[in-house]
Amino acid sequence: MSNTYRDDKQPGVLRSLDWWTIGIYLALLAFGWLSVCGATFSYDDPDLFSFASNSGKQLMWIGTSLLLGLVILLLDDRFYDTFAYVVYGLLVVLLFLTIFNPVSTKGSHSWLVLGPVKIQPAEFAKFATALAVAKFMSAYGFNIHRWKDFALASAIVVIPMLCIVGQRETGSALVYLSFFLMFYREGMPGCFLFSAFAMVLYFVFGIKYGGDFLWDTPTSLGKFIVLLLVQVFTIGMMDVYCDCRKEAKRLLIAAIVITFFFVLFSEFVIPFDVTWVQYALCTFLIGFLFYKSATTRFRQYLFIGLFSLGSILFFSGADYVLNHIMQPHQRVRINVLLGLEEDLAGAGYNVHQSEIAIGSGGLGGKGFLNGTQTKLKFVPEQDTDFIFCTVGEEEGFLGSASVLLLFLALILRLIKMAERQPLAFGRIYGYCVLSIFLFHVFINVGMVLGLTPVIGIPLPFFSYGGSSLWGFTILLFIFLRIDAARNLVRQ
Repeated sequence: MSNTYRDDKQPGVLRSLDWWTIGIYLALLAFGWLSVCGATFSYDDPDLFSFASNSGKQLMWIGTSLLLGLVILLLDDRFYDTFAYVVYGLLVVLLFLTIFNPVSTKGSHSWLVLGPVKIQPAEFAKFATALAVAKFMSAYGFNIHRWKDFALASAIVVIPMLCIVGQRETGSALVYLSFFLMFYREGMPGCFLFSAFAMVLYFVFGIKYGGDFLWDTPTSLGKFIVLLLVQVFTIGMMDVYCDCRKEAKRLLIAAIVITFFFVLFSEFVIPFDVTWVQYALCTFLIGFLFYKSATTRFRQYLFIGLFSLGSILFFSGADYVLNHIMQPHQRVRINVLLGLEEDLAGAGYNVHQSEIAIGSGGLGGKGFLNGTQTKLKFVPEQDTDFIFCTVGEEEGFLGSASVLLLFLALILRLIKMAERQPLAFGRIYGYCVLSIFLFHVFINVGMVLGLTPVIGIPLPFFSYGGSSLWGFTILLFIFLRIDAARNLVRQ
């Protein structure tokens, strides 16, 4: 195989590197280390550089991460494509074996103890999964619109996810859902993401308002809202995907009129549960869609009917899953998030103290190492999952906004890098990296602010720990190396 270059001269890795991204990476590392210092500083041991302190250990992890990044850049970019399946297979085997690890850390079996060092294989499985799915989807003949191809690509993502669930690390497992953002970019129908969004709405409204009643009727407000949403979403999808606007409009008007009539009937004549009427309307819609699919042989009708049926089954099982399958601490966290409970001394304690810490920072913050909430250790896990509250307390709104702007700059830079890739492998891997970072930042900052459930995932380059820092560094620097070879023309 011969290699030629556009200017008959090898451009070189250093010249082709995206230095803007590296600059953002270094800035995030610096901010992250200062935050770890603020979260772990003790007046009894004021030496920030001592390897006996977490700040000193994090500095060591940062140094090894930089060295690791350099090694990644020195390897040939084709190495990652060639050995993608090998790396993925090794990590999946390691994840599976970790399930049977006798060492338990906070109820999780996700850590391996190697002498004085503890590593979490789940953090490294992210880049391995990204490489494997990028290699599979970039293969000749792959078509995401073929169910077989899409199912196999999804299986590459789901297998490590199931292994991590087996380790009792639900938060880390949920990160793998971010890969579906990449699938969407590569052509996955938007109805999949819409279905996921709809399920979230069903769960939130159904659980939050399940115990309330509609006016003076025995109708559960939560069920009423969810079933109404199912009808509206189903008819709306008919309008969008089946090009039958007039028919969809008539069905929507009929559903609203019938529902409104029986609500008034239940309120002023004979009280009864109106949701039975809504179940009947949903059953009619599903039957109508299956009939249209059979008579017109237009598969979109069938898919919409399955969406409507799946919506009802999901909602019917959501309450059972919450109350009979989820662990008590998970159930309490969801109830606290939805405002059904106010457990400030238990499940809601972390978030409540985090909000106090962030709010006390004000506009400019209390200054480096001057945070009272963090110094007095009011916030649990303040150097790992809740490290962003340290930023808010010590650096205030301006510091917090600066950190978020840095992450935004990283996300935008990753989008630009992914879009300029000449090969599908680089583009797909780039969007995997983007999706993982976006999910981590959104969920971590959201849970610190009380906007998303507390699922225990780190903030990239900020949370204390070597596994997460190494994992994110490998994830990013592999993409930087692939991007550095974008100007190379191979024959």
